[in-house]
Amino acid sequence: MEVILKEDVESLGHRGDVVKVANGYGRNYLLPQHLAIEATAGNKAVIKQMQESAARKAAKDKAVAQEQAEKLNAVELTFERKVGANDVLFGSVTSADIAAELAKQGYEIDRRKVHLEEPLKQIGEFHVPVKIYREVSAHVKVTVKSDDPNYVPGANAVVAAEETATEE
Repeated sequence: MEVILKEDVESLGHRGDVVKVANGYGRNYLLPQHLAIEATAGNKAVIKQMQESAARKAAKDKAVAQEQAEKLNAVELTFERKVGANDVLFGSVTSADIAAELAKQGYEIDRRKVHLEEPLKQIGEFHVPVKIYREVSAHVKVTVKSDDPNYVPGANAVVAAEETATEE
């Protein structure tokens, strides 16, 4: 079945592309979700208009995304968490935490756009990539520190090493 995509579909194509898909995928998912239309002779005539408007919209969206990326590059987030031995956190800082903190600062970023390979489980400074648009991404500086004002980094590791030495 050939369909014309009305929206960008992950791992399938971009808006305005004519793609071949399995009949069931087209009938049961793409068409009911209004993500695509059938590629009939009449609809193919509309493709050019859709592609031209998509190109204009993409250029505008990319410009807005680049502007937002410049602002996000300057953002610094700080998270205070309870810290255990060897500067390891109880719990972690996840992409949802980062997205929520960005929302508090006025940036509406979906948590799936925050690309953490795994949650942050150590104290320190991290640069987390945030994908804003197709080719546009920003890096947010994330600082994770202890919620204890008397905490000294590495002090728990020394105490843990001394306890291990005294047990032997």
